[in-house]
Order: sequence, then structure tokens, then C-alpha cells
Amino acid sequence: MDDYLLKIKNDGVCVIPNVVSKNEASRMRMLLQKFINEDLAKWAGKDYSDRWMVHNLMIKDKSFADLLENPILHKYFSLLLGDTCILYAYTSSSMPAGGANYSHRIHVDSPRFIRNYWTNVGMMLALDDFREDNGATYFLPGSHLLPDVPDEKFFLKNAIRVYPKTGDAVIFSARTWHMGGENKSPEPRHAVTMNICRSYMRQRFDYPRLVPEDVVKNLGEIGKRFLGFDVRVPVSLDEYYLPVDQRLYKANQG
Repeated sequence: MDDYLLKIKNDGVCVIPNVVSKNEASRMRMLLQKFINEDLAKWAGKDYSDRWMVHNLMIKDKSFADLLENPILHKYFSLLLGDTCILYAYTSSSMPAGGANYSHRIHVDSPRFIRNYWTNVGMMLALDDFREDNGATYFLPGSHLLPDVPDEKFFLKNAIRVYPKTGDAVIFSARTWHMGGENKSPEPRHAVTMNICRSYMRQRFDYPRLVPEDVVKNLGEIGKRFLGFDVRVPVSLDEYYLPVDQRLYKANQG
């Protein structure tokens, strides 16, 4: 078994190196900061709980859409959730300079605990080097096997911090207890995140309707399946009785 996969299964978390090139990650970082600035300006003066968090990155730029079909990521997604898994959410996770974000609490990314069965996988792609001073994330190894939230003192004593380099990805069970650090550096620290789920589960957004056609047409079969195009639900009997090769909900989707 792949050493990284074994570590993910045993510890609930592992850093996978060189998922995208440093040049591509740097380009994505520049674009992400632009999108964050646009959102901050749009929501200025309003009650906006998701500051520094950009939703649905695949519609923002082709580089973020291309990540939907990254072969290294899909290797692990498929091994952990099956090759019919779909995208639940795709957002940024950025730590503003001198501050923290919504992740600065002990939490999991999935409320469901089913012993010996994974429903969700998390992925965090580093667009900056993660360091102690810029808020590197804490993970509690093995805690994906626990049904209840660990005691705070136990968590802080036993958690490890992960330090992916720019272009590396952290893949983890969505049931692994973790906590974002605090960015004490003078620069923001950027990452993008995905939550991946089983094909029979609901997505955060209706991606087949949300993602523009000009984005979808540039994706291959993996990208379209990952967005949920193979598990759409018919809205009429006409759609329900379509020939097999035209049905919205494909056969054998897990």
C-alpha cells in the first residue's frame, strides 16, 4: 500500500508533496488575493461571517477549475471514497496577517461518525509555505477513530502541526479533529480547500446548475463526474424515462 495512503488511514492526515507546481500555486495565490479583496469590498459594512473565504473557486479562474481533475488528488480520493466520489465544497482557507479565521477552533469537517466507514475526505492545498508563525494547522493523529470531541487539554498536548510547502496538499479524514493556528506574520497565508463526499450525498451547492457552461465544456469526464453531473435527479417523468445513455443519474454510482 502507498505509504501516504497508509498514513492517511492510520493517522487521519498526511502531507502529499508536489500536487501542483510552485509556479502554478503562486499564480493561484495571486488570483485568490484578488478575489478576496473583491469579496471584502462587496460585503464592506455588512454582516458577513465568511470574510477571507471565497466560495466555489472553480468558477473564478481556469486554474482552480483544473484542480478538479488533478490526477494526484484523485488517486487518493478514489482509494478512500471510491471512484464515484463527488465534490461537496470548494473554498479558500486564508489566514489574514495578524489574525485567524473560522478554523481557529477544535472541530471536524463532517458531523457523521460511522465506525470503519469514511463519508468525507478533506483536502487543503498550500499556496504558501505553512509555518508556525503563520498559522500552520493542528491535527490530532488517530482522532478520526473517536466518536466524540477530544478534551481541549488533551488535544493541545497531543496534536501535531502540519507544514506543507507551497504546492503540497494535506489530505485528511473529515473526522480528524483539527484547528487552524493563528497568523502572527505580517503577510496573509493562503490555501484552498475541498471537502469530498460519497456520490449518494448532497453537495453544498447544485454544481451542475451553478458552474457556467463555458467552464464545464473544458472539463473531462472526471471533472464533470466530480461536480456531480452523473448523479443529477430528474425533475419530470420525461427525464426519468430517458434512454439509459441519456439519463441524468448514471448507473453504478456507488
